[in-house]
Amino acid sequence: MSEFLELDNVSKIFKVGTLISRISIPAVWKVTFSLPERPVIFSLVGESGSGKSTLANLLLRLIKPTSGEIYLRGKKLEEYSQKEFLRMVQPIFQNPFESFNPLKKVETYIFSTARAFSRDGGRNLEENISRVLASVGISLEQIRGKYPHEFSGGQLQRLAIARALLADPELLVADEPVSMLDVSLRVSILNLFKELRDRFKKKIIYITHDLATAYYVSDLIAVMLRGTIVEMGPAGVVLNHPLHPYTVLLRQSVPDISKESVQTIKVAEEKSKLERKTVSEEYTLSGCKFYLRCPYATQQCLEEPPYFQVENRMVKCWLFQNSQEGGTKHVVEKK
Repeated sequence: MSEFLELDNVSKIFKVGTLISRISIPAVWKVTFSLPERPVIFSLVGESGSGKSTLANLLLRLIKPTSGEIYLRGKKLEEYSQKEFLRMVQPIFQNPFESFNPLKKVETYIFSTARAFSRDGGRNLEENISRVLASVGISLEQIRGKYPHEFSGGQLQRLAIARALLADPELLVADEPVSMLDVSLRVSILNLFKELRDRFKKKIIYITHDLATAYYVSDLIAVMLRGTIVEMGPAGVVLNHPLHPYTVLLRQSVPDISKESVQTIKVAEEKSKLERKTVSEEYTLSGCKFYLRCPYATQQCLEEPPYFQVENRMVKCWLFQNSQEGGTKHVVEKK
């Protein structure tokens, strides 16, 4: 199998409400995509409530899908032991200050992780730690005897990344890893992700609401709306020339997306009364999740659209039904 990671029709449904009036919310709905074996940064983008973090939790085995399967090198995710899985996939979370106990020295975490995943019985422990710390721009001497509060947010996030790298994983799942950092620090972390891809051959799933940072760092991108991927393909193509009406809306909410001006601009949240009212309705729509807000909506949109292949991307929208129809198994390679 040529794909490293495959999601096959994955859904996660939560029951919310009281015992008398419970409704089913599909936080992730029929998501299908794959990651190639080659080093790549694949971004999942969308506004708050689009299902990005739920999908991250599924990928990290923190929750189980309601239906569908996730495969890692052709093997079901749940068939790996915990240690086998963590040797292949490691998380990077949003808040670096929550990644470390404030009462414990940072080196305690670093050394315990290094011992747990050592491949040589711990014989070269300090050497391996120094090498990994150097890859994120920190030395072992800089962390000795220090507690988390003695580091900046950017330094702590680098240390969280180093801790993940000590397992020598093939895939990093980074859920909003720069949203709590200052703009200048965000760029440094994004550049680190690029270096991890190019120099250390890592695959990274970068989850964000921020189109500007996604544009800057991504090779491939998938746009999520209410648990569904509505458009996916090469990042530059999708963000510079969006096709799905929802992607167009997101793109219009960011005044400037460019590699020269990497300014973090949060995607506009739904603020109008109508939009707030339609949030839960959109989750439960049986057809297109954008139906209630789309200027091009027709009766046909009450039926769930398939994916249509338009040149080198996939679009889940009836507007493109006259284009060549394609499957959803593979994200198109960047050209």
